[in-house]
Amino acid sequence: MKVKKVLVSGCYDLLHGGHIAFFKTASTYGDLYVSIGRDENLLSLKGKKPVFSEEERLYIVKSIRYVHDAFLASGTGMLDFEPDMKRLKPDIFIVNRDGHTSDKEKLCKKLGIEYLVLERIPEPGLTARSSSETKRDMRFPYRLCLAGGWIDQPWVSKIHPGSVVVAQIWPTMDFNDRSGLATSSRKIGIKLWGDNYPAGDYKENARLLFGAENPPCKQYVSGSQDQIGLLYPGINRLCYRGEYWPEKIESVTDKKTCDWLSEVIHLVPLEPRPEGYDPLKIMNLEKSLVKELGEAGDRCWASVLKRDIKGLGRSMTDTLLAWEKMLPLTVPDWVMNELETKYFSNYPGAITSGSGGGYVIVVSDKPVEGAIKIKVRY
Repeated sequence: MKVKKVLVSGCYDLLHGGHIAFFKTASTYGDLYVSIGRDENLLSLKGKKPVFSEEERLYIVKSIRYVHDAFLASGTGMLDFEPDMKRLKPDIFIVNRDGHTSDKEKLCKKLGIEYLVLERIPEPGLTARSSSETKRDMRFPYRLCLAGGWIDQPWVSKIHPGSVVVAQIWPTMDFNDRSGLATSSRKIGIKLWGDNYPAGDYKENARLLFGAENPPCKQYVSGSQDQIGLLYPGINRLCYRGEYWPEKIESVTDKKTCDWLSEVIHLVPLEPRPEGYDPLKIMNLEKSLVKELGEAGDRCWASVLKRDIKGLGRSMTDTLLAWEKMLPLTVPDWVMNELETKYFSNYPGAITSGSGGGYVIVVSDKPVEGAIKIKVRY
């Protein structure tokens, strides 16, 4: 009986278990041939070259035992395998669900080749992976401040100590600049380490980033919650008492709590903070108000530990209300009106991600219209 020829195509950069599982399944349909995208074609399609060269990717794929043969695609564009498909004349062309396109299906129909779409099923005991997820996981994260923001500034916590609660979040998208997600600190981190989550001790990395962002003679020192939030995994409580660095850091990095927070947090885009906007022109730094702010951070942390959605929402709203009284320009009238009319009465709580704009961070166990979902990194 004639053995069928099976063709698959792709970039196959940063090879992972998902690729191997796909090759293994595809090889059960016949001899497996793999078309690999060339560096220049991938550069034209994605705007950047792959991490590994075409020669190295070809060598790696050829070494996999499920692969009968592999070659570099001789065409260009999204269907760079088309000339090779016409030469090889496979019986079956296989893609996974993420790789399916109508153009691929039409080409196979035109050439009389069976078109098969496989679900992404990992090997037993292994995590399902895709190339996009792997590359995302390697990129530099963002920081989300949930409660107690501004208490990380010594001129605030010297009046009364308190807590800031921050979460490190995956770069599931490129979030807006000037929107309170520590994008300025993130850009400096990328200059230091490239767009990769840096290896090594995250405590030392956070101190290094703090120093890089705050050189001598800088007029306004960036609060350390930005650097710690970017580089400490999971959800963190930072306890400040009149210094730039917290006197204590508590962390939660278990998957269950981080996944819970990912489920109940929703980001709704507002206008970014205007260029040159100064939220600190007016300050009412009364001890009672600073105490309110710090205690909101404490309650937020307790709510995270208990996975208490109502307590979480209330602590975030209380932080915003404390900002409004302490630093009125951090919550402009149009922002407060937006929150009062759309969010405070309809959800357990809400806060803005930045001073003067950014995103509304909404707490809800149900979908929120127009919202972006985040993923906490554990």
